[in-house]
Amino acid sequence: MDYSKLEEQPGDRVARWFSFDPEAWHAREQIPCYMPRTTAATRKLVRDNLHLSPVYGGWVEAKGPRYCPCIEDKIVRFAEKESHQIFIEPEGRDYPELYIQGFSTGLPESLQVGMLQTLPGLENCTMLRPAYAVDYDYLPATQLFPTLMTKRVEGLFCAGQINGTTGYEEAAGQGIVAGINAAHLIQGKEKVIFSREGSYLGTLIDDLCTKDLREPYRVLTSRSEYRLLLRSDNADQRLTPLGREIGLIDDRRWQLYSQKQANIAAEKERMHSERVKEHDPLGQQIYADTQQRIKGSVTLADLIRRPKFHYEHLESYGLGNDSLTRAEKEGAEIDIKYSGYIQRQQKQIDQIARQMNRPLPQDLDYMMIETLCMEAREKLNKVKPLTVGQATRIGGVNPADMNALLVFLEIQDRKGSPQKTHEASMEKIA
Repeated sequence: MDYSKLEEQPGDRVARWFSFDPEAWHAREQIPCYMPRTTAATRKLVRDNLHLSPVYGGWVEAKGPRYCPCIEDKIVRFAEKESHQIFIEPEGRDYPELYIQGFSTGLPESLQVGMLQTLPGLENCTMLRPAYAVDYDYLPATQLFPTLMTKRVEGLFCAGQINGTTGYEEAAGQGIVAGINAAHLIQGKEKVIFSREGSYLGTLIDDLCTKDLREPYRVLTSRSEYRLLLRSDNADQRLTPLGREIGLIDDRRWQLYSQKQANIAAEKERMHSERVKEHDPLGQQIYADTQQRIKGSVTLADLIRRPKFHYEHLESYGLGNDSLTRAEKEGAEIDIKYSGYIQRQQKQIDQIARQMNRPLPQDLDYMMIETLCMEAREKLNKVKPLTVGQATRIGGVNPADMNALLVFLEIQDRKGSPQKTHEASMEKIA
């Protein structure tokens, strides 16, 4: 490897951790990655041998994952691009292997060393193991409840690639949900459903159980219409209470979590009560630095809400709280700075939830509801959604169909009659 030809990609200057538990924090020296780009030689070698690749050779019909395409797909689908970024990632601190991210391929092993050696800095590299293509089958997850138990076989749970997903996080997330619910089934406890508005786990599983997937699924933040609330900084706040309720959070971790939330709440209260006056030296200094006038007096929360003003600025004026962790400071700042937007989205969720959480009968034969289009009837019968909200997210079920379904349900509720009175209900709808 000739690193002098590669652009270095350093890690974060300040280490961050997924967990709020200090026992999970292990600070260590960061190892950089490197970024070469493909060349005209790479492009020619791939194009000249497309007939040898599984997809373009015609002996595999499956679609690859849209968000991590192989190098053949990149060169064919993005033909206007002269080059593509590749990331060189160390496999370990004391391990001499490098992973070539973004260069996956199904081309024959005999071509792969030559392809690698077209990259700057890799002209003399050695390939330890070849890349390979994977073509796996899957079970459409519309056959599952949101608990990940199959609808036809009680006690059979499916998680991971078998449900049509791709990615380690997707598989791990489904695994813990299936594991929790399998244990609860054995123990006779109520099974757990992760809500779409409460977590990306809920978004992932709801998409799998309601949508007709045509390619390997990967969960992204853009998949959620509630991503203003589904943030990394509040993941513990959203899910730790559930973990505690079902026995996955021990006393030590619960105490850590509770203390963190108490510290954030206390800091928000302090920031809403402490004020800076316009004519005080500190108020004049803030005006001189920010060119934003203080009229009379403002709270620290008012300052935080200002554009380009952050908690670190409070600290620079001696207005911070040194006893807090960085995560606690960020949590307080985010809650205050974006409170208006957060409250607006929560209000929208509450309004929608009143209707969307309405349960749907699992024995309802949608084919009998003639005011629904035939595609909607077929899709609803196939998925058997648990709630109105889940039904709205099924491909092929449009708003007009949902209105007709809600009218049908309302008539059924008023009559208190079984489904066999369907014909009379349809007359009233007409």
